[in-house]
Amino acid sequence: MAKIIECVPNFSEGRDKKKIQEITNLINSFRKVRVLDVDMGFNTNRTVVTIAGEPEAVLQAVFYAIKLASEIIDMSQHTGTHPRMGSTDVCPIIPINNISIDECIDLSKALANKVGDELGIPVYLYEFSAKNKKRKNLADIRSGEYEGLPQKLKNKKWKPDYGPTDFNKKTGAIVIGCRKVLIAYNICLNTISKRLAMDIAFEIREIGRSKRKPNINSNNLLDGTILRDHNGKAIKTKGIFKDLKAIGWYVDEYKKAQISINFIDYKVSSIHAVFDKVCELAIERGVRVTGSELVGLVPLDAIIDAGRYFLQKQDMPLSVPVDDIIESAINSLGLNDVAIFEPKTKIIEYSIKKESSSLIAMNLENFIDEVSRPTPAPGGGSMSALAGSLSAALLSMVSNLSYNSKLSIKKKENMTINGLKAQRLKNDLNILIDQDTKAFNKIIESMKMPSSTLEQKKNKKSSIVQAYKYAIETPFDILKLSYESLVLCRELISNGNENSVSDAGVASELSYAAIRGAYLNIVINLEDFEGSKTFSKNILIKSKKIMDESRTILDSNFKNTLRIIKS
Repeated sequence: MAKIIECVPNFSEGRDKKKIQEITNLINSFRKVRVLDVDMGFNTNRTVVTIAGEPEAVLQAVFYAIKLASEIIDMSQHTGTHPRMGSTDVCPIIPINNISIDECIDLSKALANKVGDELGIPVYLYEFSAKNKKRKNLADIRSGEYEGLPQKLKNKKWKPDYGPTDFNKKTGAIVIGCRKVLIAYNICLNTISKRLAMDIAFEIREIGRSKRKPNINSNNLLDGTILRDHNGKAIKTKGIFKDLKAIGWYVDEYKKAQISINFIDYKVSSIHAVFDKVCELAIERGVRVTGSELVGLVPLDAIIDAGRYFLQKQDMPLSVPVDDIIESAINSLGLNDVAIFEPKTKIIEYSIKKESSSLIAMNLENFIDEVSRPTPAPGGGSMSALAGSLSAALLSMVSNLSYNSKLSIKKKENMTINGLKAQRLKNDLNILIDQDTKAFNKIIESMKMPSSTLEQKKNKKSSIVQAYKYAIETPFDILKLSYESLVLCRELISNGNENSVSDAGVASELSYAAIRGAYLNIVINLEDFEGSKTFSKNILIKSKKIMDESRTILDSNFKNTLRIIKS
């Protein structure tokens, strides 16, 4: 899997669409980079652009975007409600797939160095990239904003990490660094009271609220005076959720008050836990939650965790397709009640994906037509994977139908485990439907390689051997996964819902068909394999053993299914 990072440059322009279009068009011109979201704010006079792609490509695109912003945005003329200090105000780099925080720190420093040296813009590092603790927090660095920058640059304590110490009137300064995925999330209330929204925000955010002096005339009231320590700093009462920031505000567009929340680490404090708590706190104050909205993009696992949480609360089975889990999260959080939540554009992993031309993405009629064409692929290997996947899908259905409120907790747990296993087998076998076709195509491509010179002949032979090895390993994976499905059939035939026993029996037949089909593909590809004889011998022995065991399980499953049907 390729390394993927997300970058979210914030440009100090939210009113001139042409300027922002110019910047996003530039970013889109780079290969292996995609603009996922553009969020312009008129009052803030700020635009948040979310992009993702392969690290080096993203860094190059962002550098030129920062350069263009420095040329077309004049900070000396800028006004807006959002804190800011530069034409590109802040530029976080965020690990998404197959890349570590340490690698992203290195990337952020490389970008900061390039911006400072080549563009002459003062650069401060923040979050994980910060060189000292006092610069970790963005708010501390941005204190004083653009207007206070000339004085800040003269202070040795605030010397930029990269770039000049001279004040650049037009560009200001920029903050760059690596951080975790930040989720911006708003919860709507059925009130116009900013005070009530702020009161709930005080309760949930990590920093909490300022302690106040008790009213001497009452045991229950506070007199409003903030208690302070010997340094004059307000004494705080910690809030409920760690790594959470929140404020309350009134949104004229919706004519409602909102609690605006930033999840600094959504794995520490989850969306669903915060939402449920806000619902509870709202009711205590005589108001209620009327929906919520995610600003920008959200990681897939954050939505899946929420969906599973609410399914579990409803005593519903968890072993359902991912789309159903996402739908549970959307409905339970009210994500379509404030603004439209479209998973393909709002979930990071889905936004990065391009339109798929895979077999599994086809509709059923087109898939069957594709198989029927006079081409050797997709062929028997892909169909074996499909049979295995259909078996697992049936088993997931049976486990879900077997999950009901009358079952004991132990039996429910077992059905959940069975269902989740079936979903995992289904998803893995779906991947192998396309992988088997790709394996065949690799053989064809290798055979078409040039072989005029000795070096070319050597490379061609090596490539053919590797392609055949891949074409043997793929059906072997299909065989192993389908065997797991067959074993799971035995469990669900015996302990699943009796009304669905025939479905579990059909799943057993499909699993066995997948195993035999995969075995045939292994054997035929081994005939032309000119690689390691040890590899060939071992995989054939393992495959034959699974075949023999499968026949015994199949016959037993069939007899048990008929016995239960007739009993």
